[in-house]
Amino acid sequence: MKTEINDMIKKLPVLFLCVTLTFCAKPKEREKQKENLDLQYIEAAEKWTEALPIGNGSLGAMIYGGVAQEHIQFNEETLWRGQPHDYAHEGAGKYLGGIRELLTEGKQLEAQKLAQDHFMSDPIKQIHYQPFGDIYIDFKDHDNFKNYKRELNLNNAVGSVSYTVNDVDYKREVFSSFPDQVIAIHLTASKAKALNFDLWLDAIHEDKSVMTTNDSQTLVVKVKDGVLRGVSTLKIITDGNIENTEGKLQITEASKATVYLTAATNYIDFEDVSGNPEKIVPETLAKVSNTDYEAVKSKHIADYQTLFNRFEISFGDNGKSANPTNQRIYDFWKDPNDPQLVALYVEYARYLTIASSRPGTKPATLQGIWNDQLTPPWFSSYTTNINLEMNYWPVEMYNLSECHEPLFDLIEDLSITGAKVAKAHYNADGWIAHHNVDIWRGAAPVNASHHGIWLGGAGWLSTHIWEHYLFTQDKGFLKERYPLIREAALFYSQYLYKDPQTGYLISSPSNSPEIGGLVAGPTMDHQIIRALFDITIEAAAILGEDTDFAAELKTLIPQIAPNQIGKHGQLQEWLEDKDDPEVHHRHVSHLWGVHPWNEINYEDTPEFMEAAKQSLRFRGDNGTGWSLAWKINFWSRFKDGDHAYELLHKLLSPAEKPDGKVGGGSYSNLFDAHPPFQIDGNFGGASGILEMLIQSQLGKIELLPALPQALPQGSISGVCARGGFELDFTWEDSRLTGVKVLSKAGGKCILVYGDKQMELETEKGGTYSFDGTLQSL
Repeated sequence: MKTEINDMIKKLPVLFLCVTLTFCAKPKEREKQKENLDLQYIEAAEKWTEALPIGNGSLGAMIYGGVAQEHIQFNEETLWRGQPHDYAHEGAGKYLGGIRELLTEGKQLEAQKLAQDHFMSDPIKQIHYQPFGDIYIDFKDHDNFKNYKRELNLNNAVGSVSYTVNDVDYKREVFSSFPDQVIAIHLTASKAKALNFDLWLDAIHEDKSVMTTNDSQTLVVKVKDGVLRGVSTLKIITDGNIENTEGKLQITEASKATVYLTAATNYIDFEDVSGNPEKIVPETLAKVSNTDYEAVKSKHIADYQTLFNRFEISFGDNGKSANPTNQRIYDFWKDPNDPQLVALYVEYARYLTIASSRPGTKPATLQGIWNDQLTPPWFSSYTTNINLEMNYWPVEMYNLSECHEPLFDLIEDLSITGAKVAKAHYNADGWIAHHNVDIWRGAAPVNASHHGIWLGGAGWLSTHIWEHYLFTQDKGFLKERYPLIREAALFYSQYLYKDPQTGYLISSPSNSPEIGGLVAGPTMDHQIIRALFDITIEAAAILGEDTDFAAELKTLIPQIAPNQIGKHGQLQEWLEDKDDPEVHHRHVSHLWGVHPWNEINYEDTPEFMEAAKQSLRFRGDNGTGWSLAWKINFWSRFKDGDHAYELLHKLLSPAEKPDGKVGGGSYSNLFDAHPPFQIDGNFGGASGILEMLIQSQLGKIELLPALPQALPQGSISGVCARGGFELDFTWEDSRLTGVKVLSKAGGKCILVYGDKQMELETEKGGTYSFDGTLQSL
């Protein structure tokens, strides 16, 4: 099929854009749409970015789906290089004044050198996330096959491969179970005693060992340059024969076989590596070893669907959903007329969220939990100058609120390590985090001073706590997590520096990620700090505490350098009016106040919305995958759905183009391409699509605020809005046709559609229905 698609590519004319209006399934057909939530292929994966991901928050795997040989590469989320370590650089704070003075004098290079020499983390680099191991399954005499199909079913989170050899139908299913904490592989043949294969574990780590017993095999790995070790065991249950042959488990004359694998490390938390994986692994396997496969599978599906089935989105299906997913991505590039692919992209993001971020696990990294390299891109870390936060932009909207919890746990850890950095580097109380974090919760500035000294991490992360409260109205949660917000605000209240030239309070030193070098007063920082102060004040009022501190913050807010419009009509990125319209950098950090925040909006600051739009025009419509995703959100906030859809068209184009070049877009498994793979683009893209359909800033819920012409009909159910509301609504011919609102907490609900506005007082648990004119039904 790949060869055929490549031949088609060579014959097709130059790239064109054609947005076609399509008719969408009526609401009564939504169940049929739900059944089509599959990624499907007619060839096995040749590359890692063609393999299909499974995960349970801690155990992830990539399924290649080979016939003669299956390869399943797997990860366990706590296997990293390094060891417990405090990255704070003691004594750095005595250089803070000198760095600020040099920046005030316009001596940027001197300031960067001083900071590089004396202000950076110790050591200068953080640590890599690691792959764990590989499962290999060799099938004898399976070279000649037919009817091949490879799928990932998003409705039940099960990957499958099926094909026929010599009139025998072979099938395998693979999933990662959250309740049982195992990866399960189930193999069947339609004819008795026709299933024969060799099974073994391996890893790319230098320090590894494999031990094989009668029906199991154990892989032990030790990371290079670190203290962590990992133990993984697979156990096979079959109606065939099992032999231990040259380090492999050889299965013969079977009709079915089930393999369970689990893995663990000695990591407990960022300060404790005394865990006992040698005990955890056999105990975990013992719980499933005598359990019927169908029971394990049913438990997995039931657990998964309690999350996944809360939400549904449909834009209709014009028949293209029957095609292989890689072909659909290619076809969308040529003609973006596959509405079901757009819905699939949102549902896939939800699947990836559930697979990589469950309560009790670690948050999703730059690659979620999936990584096959000992030296992954950007260490596969937590990059907090947008990428980590983007992972969680849609999580509340698409009704996976508890999947936000791992991020709050990370913030709790950072409040500890970040407090040390605040003291050592800035002589301040509270806590701070810079642009990159690893599993050891390094909070100090890393890599290089011209981009590593960015001061927005604590503020931006804290807004996620507030967002969770806005969506859930959970005051108990707010009270529990409020100290994290308060302590971040405390840091900035002491860190802000009075600029001797303007008299404003500014953030110095810092940078505007990841452009322009070390500066004083980047716009993004000030937007984040104002937002943090605002939510601290509001949270304190809700909780009835911290009156004096809230009053202090109120006096500071108007002293912070404001947003400014520059000589090109742009929103200034820096304190000085020095933006270059010819620079098309992937980061658009100074528009943070437009999205994800709302300080800049059409209702209160229309002039700044226009200036922000001008800045975005200058940046251009091209970009890496995650950058395209952010721009979709921007254009949705600008209420320009057609422009947002043009960028979605780019995001859903093939990352690997016919000329061999790899650029921003999507790999054949729908992973986002920076390139290389970064999962934040998947989540950011889903957020942008939802922002086309619903926005709930400023105390209102706006329906279809940026609906593109390409999606004239559709339905969405289970989507959440700030204020504690859950909505179902439909539209036809680009017009709203019906709305149902569930109030989870009670209180005022303001619905807006076009020039119509409806306000009602709701009761907790109450449901309210309206027609397309917002008239009550």
